[in-house]
Amino acid sequence: MTTRVAIVGGTGKLGGVIRAVVEAEEGYEVAAVLTSASPLSEIDGADLVIDATTPAVSIDVVRAAVERGINVLVGTSGWSNERIALVRSLVDASGTGAVFIPNFSLGSVIGSALAAAAAPFFPSIEIVEAHRESKIDSPSGTAVRTAELIAAARTDVGPVESPHVDQRARGQRVASVPIHSLRRPGVVARQETILSGAGESLTLVHDTIEPAKAYAPGIRIALAAAREARGVHVGLDSFIDIGVRTRPLPAGAPIADGDVSGQVAGVTSA
Repeated sequence: MTTRVAIVGGTGKLGGVIRAVVEAEEGYEVAAVLTSASPLSEIDGADLVIDATTPAVSIDVVRAAVERGINVLVGTSGWSNERIALVRSLVDASGTGAVFIPNFSLGSVIGSALAAAAAPFFPSIEIVEAHRESKIDSPSGTAVRTAELIAAARTDVGPVESPHVDQRARGQRVASVPIHSLRRPGVVARQETILSGAGESLTLVHDTIEPAKAYAPGIRIALAAAREARGVHVGLDSFIDIGVRTRPLPAGAPIADGDVSGQVAGVTSA
């Protein structure tokens, strides 16, 4: 049986990568390609909706899909745990599935999981993330996801130490973790998680160099998962065993220092 896929934001950078994977994948058919401004009625008749729009549009796409009884795969940035809580009850009541993927790169997912595994052992943790200058939203969805996983891993030991965070130059705190966002030419995506303790530090670095190649394996995993999903699932680590245990935040748990979603409307990668 062929799965008919509607890609909202399918003309953008991430949407284009996703579309190429869907077109090459056996058992899937691109039934509709929408822009962020297209009428959402154009998703009618699809078996799966993929959202690669902007943070401002994404929540409408999710609601439109779920209200029609269609599963949705979300690759748009800006979906913090608090924002996902806004649609969780709608997804559960509809009997559909919503899969939120902050980053389709397997290396990025593994890096975030390693950071969470190490988090209880280091009192100081900060994240520095860099993306191309055209990415408007910050912090990145990947950085938010990493901070949330770190916070969940530190439930028993408490929030990270982040002195002088009242100063703007100290970054924006998400779940007590300071995040510093760089937007500059010459970079695709890069994240450093710096964990520090007495007399030592550990730095975990992930670089995305060629998005089409980096994202394709994760997109295929997410496609298969989203087609059959029921309820809300967050992150590729929900569907793969990477050998590192992470503790998810409880459903609807607040971000300690305020929700970062919806602050800006930006581009479409994690």
